Amino acid sequence: MDRRRLLGTAVTVAGAALIPGRAVAAGDGLAARVRPCLDRALAAGAPSAVIGVISGGRRYVAGAAQDGPVPEGRTVFQLGSIGKTLTATALARAVGAGTVRLDTPLRLPSGFTVPRGKTRRITLRDLATHSSGLPRLPANLLAGADPYDPYAHYTLADLATGLPQTPLDNEPGSAYAYSNLGFGLLGQALAFDGVDAMLWRRVAAPLGLSDTTTTLRPDMAARKAVGHLAGEEVPDWRDRVLSGAGTSMYSTADDMLRYLGAQLRPERSPLRDAIELTQRDHFTDPATGVRLGLGWHFGALSDGRTVTWHNGGTYGFSTCAAFDRAGGTAVVMMVNTYSDTTRPFDTLVFALLDELAGS
Repeated sequence: MDRRRLLGTAVTVAGAALIPGRAVAAGDGLAARVRPCLDRALAAGAPSAVIGVISGGRRYVAGAAQDGPVPEGRTVFQLGSIGKTLTATALARAVGAGTVRLDTPLRLPSGFTVPRGKTRRITLRDLATHSSGLPRLPANLLAGADPYDPYAHYTLADLATGLPQTPLDNEPGSAYAYSNLGFGLLGQALAFDGVDAMLWRRVAAPLGLSDTTTTLRPDMAARKAVGHLAGEEVPDWRDRVLSGAGTSMYSTADDMLRYLGAQLRPERSPLRDAIELTQRDHFTDPATGVRLGLGWHFGALSDGRTVTWHNGGTYGFSTCAAFDRAGGTAVVMMVNTYSDTTRPFDTLVFALLDELAGS
């Protein structure tokens, strides 16, 4: 399989049919709505899946599996690009503290040549809204990469070499183009060579996300689902340089419900101002109408209400989180297989959120 095509996209398409599977649930009431979604996830190829829901002020978690262990709220998955929203929250905290502005140009230490447009430099806002003009990946990332763990070999020295070889695809601020490189550079701009510790200290720890980390502790390893690609077990992704893109972060459904709860009710969160800033409109693509906050994407439910969302994927895992702030409803799904470009699990999340929001 082509390695560039394997790196994942942010598109969503159709779901799948029902099949039976084993499930374990926490709580009751929402089971009748969540269970069919789990069945469809198994039918779409997930070895196992877990769904977390916030609805009507209640939180609910259920899991299902084809074979083997049934995941639950504390089962660990790789989070993938949902981690970008944590990096965006760290940016928003830095803005609130006055250490940077959204229109601050991207700066890296000496030795790192930052690409720039013909009319202006890339700003932190551009990076956080996928409008920097940077391509999805550094030009030299895939040279010598393990096709199943493509970021593991990449070093800061490689980044310094690759940046001058990486021209912009668009002028900064002119078009939406999803970029792992852009968010990786955002993390480095906020905390050079210390991104993972910064995300833990400034976002995960204050929100009580004890299992949302790039460091797989022994107790987390004992609870971790095994990732799969095309039915085969695959290693987790490791990334020491572009981890601000969410490439190597772990989490659980329980942690993601805490995180989504903070998105629904920022006034109850210690990061209220930062969360509010990430959820404001910051960029609309003039060609497609795609709207973004900082990190978050915006769409619409069937009744026209705004849905705020992000998905994620590594070669062994797929995730999606979406919420309707006006309706106080949120859904997260985590599965232990890579879903390629069709993203069937995202479609299931949006359908469940639409159903819950309409009830």
